[in-house]
Amino acid sequence: DFNSFVTRTNTCGELRSAHVGQEVTLYGWIQYQRQGLFLVLRDFQGLTQIIIPQDEAHSHVKKLLSDAPMESVVRVTGIVSPRPPGQENPKMPTGDIEVKAETAEILNSCKKLPFEMKDFIKKSEALRMQYRYLDLRSFQLQHNLRLRSQIVMRMREYLCNLHGFVDVETPTLFKRTPGGAKEFVVPSREVGKFYSLPQSPQQFKQLLMVGGLDRYFQVARCYRDEGSRPDRQPEFTQIDIEMSFVDQAGIQRLIEGLLQYSWPEERGCITTPFPSMTYEEALADYGTDKPDTRFGMKIVDISDFLRRSDIQFVQNALSYPHGTVKAICIPQGVRYLKNKDLESLKESAKSQFNQEIVEIICRPDRNLKSLLTKFLGEKQQSELIQALNMQVDDVALLAAGEHKQVCSALGRLRLESADLLEAAGLALRDPTTFHFLWVVDFPLFLPKEGNPTELESAHHPFTAPHPSDTSLLYSDPTKVRSQHYDLVLNGSEVGGGSIRIHSAEQQRFVLEKVLKEDSEVLSHLLEALEFGAPPHGGIALGLDRLISLIVDASSIRDVIAFPKSFRGRDLMGNAPDYVTPEELEPYHIQVSWPLAEKEAKQN
Repeated sequence: DFNSFVTRTNTCGELRSAHVGQEVTLYGWIQYQRQGLFLVLRDFQGLTQIIIPQDEAHSHVKKLLSDAPMESVVRVTGIVSPRPPGQENPKMPTGDIEVKAETAEILNSCKKLPFEMKDFIKKSEALRMQYRYLDLRSFQLQHNLRLRSQIVMRMREYLCNLHGFVDVETPTLFKRTPGGAKEFVVPSREVGKFYSLPQSPQQFKQLLMVGGLDRYFQVARCYRDEGSRPDRQPEFTQIDIEMSFVDQAGIQRLIEGLLQYSWPEERGCITTPFPSMTYEEALADYGTDKPDTRFGMKIVDISDFLRRSDIQFVQNALSYPHGTVKAICIPQGVRYLKNKDLESLKESAKSQFNQEIVEIICRPDRNLKSLLTKFLGEKQQSELIQALNMQVDDVALLAAGEHKQVCSALGRLRLESADLLEAAGLALRDPTTFHFLWVVDFPLFLPKEGNPTELESAHHPFTAPHPSDTSLLYSDPTKVRSQHYDLVLNGSEVGGGSIRIHSAEQQRFVLEKVLKEDSEVLSHLLEALEFGAPPHGGIALGLDRLISLIVDASSIRDVIAFPKSFRGRDLMGNAPDYVTPEELEPYHIQVSWPLAEKEAKQN
């Protein structure tokens, strides 16, 4: 009941023909006013047309409503009437009625606005962030935030009411966690000692399992100091889950059921179980560990076909360990892509992956046009067309080199090609369809970017090795697969989790011997694992990303009430901000002011 506890009788979105003749009191913002004849009143639920009285007895009401600036907050009391024949508006849920105002009150007048309050008016991102409280009045943001609330409530019902999960709040002031993303630090009053804001409640949820809670859940606030990264937020929200005595399949079934239960009806049904593929399959077929499976253009391995050719760069590539030759086929590339588009794709592969690309075009006579054709006979050309399933006017992009580099480059070009094709008018990815996918069997460790001779966790140091690879952990950790799983939706990672290490001995080995980390930082967790820790696992869903995909938002900022800017700043409240030396004194911190002033000027 939207009208409980308040002094209005109805919202601006609920009046219908059945209400004709009733006296109603509405509150809202003036969205539009026309020549002192009528105005449109808006609230969170919709719009109602208000007829401004023209008779002398109501002259004060006419003056008040006619003179009120747009976006002023008003109270209107009047009689619901049917609209005159022919003046109904079928595009408005309240389009069959209007309210004839009898009394009105300006509750708060609005000064000149920094931008027009219309959804179709383009506003700069910075201006929207600066006046976020005005931006929140838009229909789209209202819809996004209300849908987000409904989905979270359904998730709570599913987890707590149907499956016995316990909602537990975990601390946001903690200590540094080795590995993973960079954390924000918070000063304390103890000299030289700092808290860290957790990048996730990872340790706490594992400790809750040691504590015998069995099933934990939290709508968790998380923090990562990742600097200026597009479409990322320094603070974000996870649906955080952990269970005892569970395996990977159990977690996957839980999440599929959770999403099916909480999925909004307006977005259609989702079918379960979700398909699954290994990390190696995803990389080989799509060039990424988060494939968008809404469209084809898969990567095709043509190494065996070209192995017997006389093409020198191909032979050079295949002579190395993990050498490969692969290609993607762009449908109707000749028709939809210009020469400059193909050049930009090749330049992208060169600049991002140091990967050379050769294009192959299928002509109307089904002969190939390419630098490679002089090395291929008619039969070989026909076989290549068949291998790549090329049609007339298709364009193939070929790459030769080390397997992972070639796949990553072609995976990137696959997505960039799709962008170019869609910009030219070819529909490939339907935003109203939702393709979920589990990606499993990730490597447990990866070479460090700066020092390839050392290893780092592919996800975090608490992930358990694949049961089949446990012995390799002690002999050849680079070959160990993990019990990690990612949930991908339309090419975006929306969740990730793993079965955890529950043996203190194995956890200590991973930290000290494999990752070369100081295990003392995690002494509390290691000790807890020695007190009868149950086998356990969990997952976290990125709520912001998930909701943005459901509503087809261009940015996750459009599903967060008060997001930070691209640079991680709050433009509305001007945070972060300076504090005085006196305020810093209890924390035993001094700021190097010349450096701070220099950075301020740069920003």
